[in-house]
Amino acid sequence: MKGTVEEIFTTSEGSKDMESVEEIRTIRDRGIEGDRYCEGTGFWTQYGDVCQITLISGEDLDHIETELGLNIKKGEHRRNIITRGIDLGNLRRKRFRVGEALLEYDRPRPPCKHVQDITEAGMTRALRNRGGICARVVEAGKIKPGDAIEAE
Repeated sequence: MKGTVEEIFTTSEGSKDMESVEEIRTIRDRGIEGDRYCEGTGFWTQYGDVCQITLISGEDLDHIETELGLNIKKGEHRRNIITRGIDLGNLRRKRFRVGEALLEYDRPRPPCKHVQDITEAGMTRALRNRGGICARVVEAGKIKPGDAIEAE
């Protein structure tokens, strides 16, 4: 099972716009250096619902954009890593390497009303069954667009 990292997004605070970045550094058992959930400033931190890293399928984003007409490619999905060529559901119960980092599947990441509140109407419904996954950082390392994603 192999795919690639297409694009990476982070933001330092909950509800702020996601920004496309050229590289991230992960921190074991914490997430992405400087990202809202690693820093404890994410919207869901107050509810104890923290994902260290989120991944979402580029193919799902293509569908949402072309079939549903929603703007989703500039980080409106609120996920960190856009993948290409890998079925994220098949990573369940697995560890997988992304660039230099070793991640472990944590759980699916369903959409929430908050993502729609800060983007546009229909976003929560569009992301249903396409919301991506949460992963934990097992071994820290750098990740950048073009890096391979491989299940161990």
